[in-house]
Amino acid sequence: MPNISRFDRQIEFEKINVSVLILTRNEKVNIGACLDHLRWSDDVVVFDSLSTDETEEIAKKYGVRWIQRKFTNWSEHQNWAMENIPFKHEWVYYTDADERVPCELAEEILSKTSSASNDKVAYQVRRRDYYGESWIRRSTNYPLWFVRLFRPQAIRWSRKVNPVPTISGPIGNLENDFIHFPLSKGIGEWVDRHNSYSNFEAMELIKSLDSGDFRLGDLFSSDRVAQRHAMKKLSFRLPFRPVLRFFFLYFVKGGILDGTMGLRYCIMKAFYQYMIDIKVEEKLAKGGEAS
Repeated sequence: MPNISRFDRQIEFEKINVSVLILTRNEKVNIGACLDHLRWSDDVVVFDSLSTDETEEIAKKYGVRWIQRKFTNWSEHQNWAMENIPFKHEWVYYTDADERVPCELAEEILSKTSSASNDKVAYQVRRRDYYGESWIRRSTNYPLWFVRLFRPQAIRWSRKVNPVPTISGPIGNLENDFIHFPLSKGIGEWVDRHNSYSNFEAMELIKSLDSGDFRLGDLFSSDRVAQRHAMKKLSFRLPFRPVLRFFFLYFVKGGILDGTMGLRYCIMKAFYQYMIDIKVEEKLAKGGEAS
């Protein structure tokens, strides 16, 4: 893995105004390194979905708060956290265990949230996806923006998977990226995880088609998150989606320049799309509905 600079709390950042929320389930492979890059916060909450491995044992060595709840779906789980977890600070940074917060991003987070004149209620952050030492930049459709820093009362999510945030107030953008290791547990775990994701995505696709919630104007929105989800809804309505997904990532976005891993990753994303489409057909054939 790449050498990611770590930020430790220093005297000039003694006033911490940010809690951290980490969602976990069986993350013994990732949780230690994730927490190593979060030492700048004095309120780290691990929100666990009943892990059966050593995640709890490892996490508690870092002095975190440990909260457990049975997982239902992503938006319901995250909304429960906003409504039921008493965070110490007025800002929350959300991260997954397979992600890292580099020094530069940590410094920017602390700087933004320490300003008394800050009128923002949330910030979007770009994600960099790595496989080992290599940044698979083009195949992963970089830059993708995610709302990760927010005031808890100002955010709620919808969708069962890849949840979409609804923000009550002005949003800003951070200049530095967070680091993501989507294959940290190996290809087998990635396939298992995306098999689960595809069930939720199939239900969301059916619901979107039934509701007619696609708006052409959202494709040109200045809100990058809204624009990305409009692209997703548009893709729901296109034929040959797995082939189009591969062509877009590999040729249009330049995944071909990412070498062998770029080819693999584009095939994997196309396969994921194919799983979703097959499950949609199965549900429709059975008269299934988005539930």
